[in-house]
Amino acid sequence: MSATGRLLLWVLSVSVAAYALIVCLSLPIGAVAHPDIRPALQARPAVVLAHVLAAALVLAVGPLQFQARLRRTAPAVHRWLGRAYCAGVLVGGSAGLYMAFHAYGGVIARAGFVSLALAWLYTGLRAFLSIRAGNVPAHRSWMIRNFALTFAAVTLRVYVPAALALGIDLAAAYPVIAWLCWVPNLLVARRFSAAQVSRVSAPAPG
Repeated sequence: MSATGRLLLWVLSVSVAAYALIVCLSLPIGAVAHPDIRPALQARPAVVLAHVLAAALVLAVGPLQFQARLRRTAPAVHRWLGRAYCAGVLVGGSAGLYMAFHAYGGVIARAGFVSLALAWLYTGLRAFLSIRAGNVPAHRSWMIRNFALTFAAVTLRVYVPAALALGIDLAAAYPVIAWLCWVPNLLVARRFSAAQVSRVSAPAPG
């Protein structure tokens, strides 16, 4: 990824994490959500709070874990941040899975968010098991995919306002966005993870 791409990834991730924390900790649950989505959030405040806090942690920590300098100069920090990241995925994904069964938008939207939560938990588990087994290339590959799914928190907050700005009814847009916010992310991540594995496993020149 280019320096511009890394900077954009960092800015978007940290901005959404900070926004989510400020809103969640200073306003009632669902206060800034669309009126149609708000009732599902207000009915489960504890689960929403767990999901938001854990996901914000993962969003903020994730970009740091892809910094080669940090891994090289402070491996212990990388490992502890990785443990915090995995714990955040476990809590955030579990809470998100519960919320997905009650999401606004009907069966299609719920299926999209359930699939996202399951994929988030699964890729996080594979990343954790890979590094425990000492398989660094596989760990990096799974972490790239996992953070791409984490980044759905950002793309979701891009697509919903964009749809409303274009005059598309939320009831029509939300079932599509429930899939659009993460499936393209994962497809792009597969390309990056394959390139990462190829680069790491390639023999040294000469």
